[in-house]
Amino acid sequence: MLFKIMNCIFCSSKSSKVTDKRDSPYGIRRRRECLKCKKRYTTYEKVERNDLYVIKKDGRREKFDKEKLKKGFEKAFEKRPISQEKIDKMVNEVGELLRRKGKKEVKSSVIGELVMRKIKKLDNIAYIRFASVYRDFQDVDDFKRAIKQI
Repeated sequence: MLFKIMNCIFCSSKSSKVTDKRDSPYGIRRRRECLKCKKRYTTYEKVERNDLYVIKKDGRREKFDKEKLKKGFEKAFEKRPISQEKIDKMVNEVGELLRRKGKKEVKSSVIGELVMRKIKKLDNIAYIRFASVYRDFQDVDDFKRAIKQI
């Protein structure tokens, strides 16, 4: 079991107290108050299941990394009018869909297609941005074909 000391997001102090705790869709939600600067912030505690592996295009296997998935979503929605809460929700949904399949391994292409569908429902610009990297667009014609599909 791995425990991480929670530092205050404002002053980096390691001393805080929990003022409220409740269940949420993202895990256990805790409201904390820093004992040094007295500011409050929210943390989430969740069970991390590391039993899922991703099979890359070149055949390599690596552990599924939810943070890597989140960075992909964030890059696609960068400077777009989509809240961080919606991004976090999509990341959680994709993670849960993959885990519900009950398989220990999943191809990266399956993850990519799931992500593209989620992004396309929310924002066409973010979809084109993500697709251009995921599908490795080489020229303007690749962009034109993707735009026509929207």
